[in-house]
Amino acid sequence: MSQMPRQAALPTCPSCAEPLDAGDRYCGACGFDLSVVPHRPDDHPTLAMNGAAAPEALAAWAAPAAAPTGGVRFDRPAEPEEYPLQAPDPRVAAEAGAVKVCVACRAGRVDDDGYCENCGHAQPRERDHMELESGPVAAVSDRGLRHHRNEDSFSLGRATLPDGSPALVAIVCDGVSSATRPDDASMAAARTAGDTLLAALPQGTHPQAAMHKAIVAAANAVNALAGEPATAREHTPHQNSPACTLVGAVVTAGLLVVGWVGDSRAYWVPADRATPPARLTEDDSWAAQMVAAGLMSEAEAYADERAHAITGWLGADAYELEPHTASFKPDRPGVVVVCTDGLWNYAEAAEEMAEVVPLDAAVRPLHCAQVLVGHALDGGGHDNVTVAVVPFPAPPQGAGNA
Repeated sequence: MSQMPRQAALPTCPSCAEPLDAGDRYCGACGFDLSVVPHRPDDHPTLAMNGAAAPEALAAWAAPAAAPTGGVRFDRPAEPEEYPLQAPDPRVAAEAGAVKVCVACRAGRVDDDGYCENCGHAQPRERDHMELESGPVAAVSDRGLRHHRNEDSFSLGRATLPDGSPALVAIVCDGVSSATRPDDASMAAARTAGDTLLAALPQGTHPQAAMHKAIVAAANAVNALAGEPATAREHTPHQNSPACTLVGAVVTAGLLVVGWVGDSRAYWVPADRATPPARLTEDDSWAAQMVAAGLMSEAEAYADERAHAITGWLGADAYELEPHTASFKPDRPGVVVVCTDGLWNYAEAAEEMAEVVPLDAAVRPLHCAQVLVGHALDGGGHDNVTVAVVPFPAPPQGAGNA
């Protein structure tokens, strides 16, 4: 039987990475057909963005090996400070008609459902793991170990206030899994809230008023999704409208503002750990209602299977929207941890969260976010997990507590 010529023996199988013998046509471990494409030793194109290969990836097999371009960072250092930095939209590549090559066999085309037409391997999505750093603020989002997709999203940004001082913005949203298109809802909310804040703050709007405005705008963006026609595959009349939770933080010189709807949270962790950390938000959830009403202790409420049933969210079928906002004036530097329940389920109390936050979080926010996501994954990763870390600088001389 004829065989496609090979320039040299491949040391390992491109599908399962098991060692190969010279002259093999099929991998002895997984049966991969080595004649699909010509191979050379160590000639493996780097697939960036969690395996989404560039259209020219196949041509690289016959060209000199290029320098690796690995990593999943989404930095945009050339953007102006006022421009929001957001989790990338995975639909962009699809709309551009980009050809995707399987990360397992590196030969087959990936179909619209995310499976290889050659070997059937399910492909990772671009939203499965996202990292973003913008100067002093950073965020990491991960699908987790149990969910088939990442329904969280985030937005980061930097703005300049009218007095010339800087402002940092972080928005984190968690899609409601029982609703339709929760991933689209979280992305729409995060992008809209971030855009609204970064437009309002330079105009002199007080950060707390700007946060309220941003939550209302985010709610309207999510509501609008309910009016969009669904595809045949998505059409499920019994499902709820697209929905998500939202939590955000704005840090300026001497002022910290948080806003939220749902059960995503914000925590304050002082840099010196000399004063206790604090949770800055109150959940819109069944458990929180039971505790507030004095019917159950916090431990009893959160042990109940109904604990995470939310009573507030963004979406067309939500009850009357009640954006929560609060402002604080910490008397020392620290960091604000803005996260979904995929993280705080593994560090619920403020003291537990502070134990996980590295001491150098203020100067290494991306590393801190990576550590926190790793903590959730090590604990079981039962949910999508997203966290943004926003440093709070030393307050100006003479600043007092709110």
